[in-house]
Amino acid sequence: MFKMLLLAMLVVPGSVLAQDKPADASNPASAKVEMTTGTFEMFRLAPGHTEAFLRSIAEWEKVSIAGGQQPSQVFLHAGGEGWDVMLYKPSRPKTTPEQLAAMKAKTRELGLPSGALFFLDVRNHIADHTHFEVSGPTTATEWLKELDRQRAEVQARK
Repeated sequence: MFKMLLLAMLVVPGSVLAQDKPADASNPASAKVEMTTGTFEMFRLAPGHTEAFLRSIAEWEKVSIAGGQQPSQVFLHAGGEGWDVMLYKPSRPKTTPEQLAAMKAKTRELGLPSGALFFLDVRNHIADHTHFEVSGPTTATEWLKELDRQRAEVQARK
């Protein structure tokens, strides 16, 4: 798991991840937005299924866009071992009921499978899949500053 996280950190430059910043706590309007957790998904695809898998992802991008969501970022294997495609799903505002309805309508319009049928369809293309959640992006300095702040807060309560 650590090896994959390290790989993801090396593969995905900080400028790409910059959109994954949390809501600005000084702005009351942005503090009310509930966010999803950023995730990486790494796929080792079944032989000969790369194009079909990416075409499927492209269809699901249309669903995301219909719901006002940014599509996942796709990274293709250029070196390393054990994976063919990596998706990065940055932290984003949770979908509203209206967005969800638009996404369901687009799913029906495109004739895309859902539920158990989705699971079976996607599994036709993949040999292995790893999914992990992340927080960030940050720097070691920023993370340690937050750690020190939390420790000081705990000490002040004693």
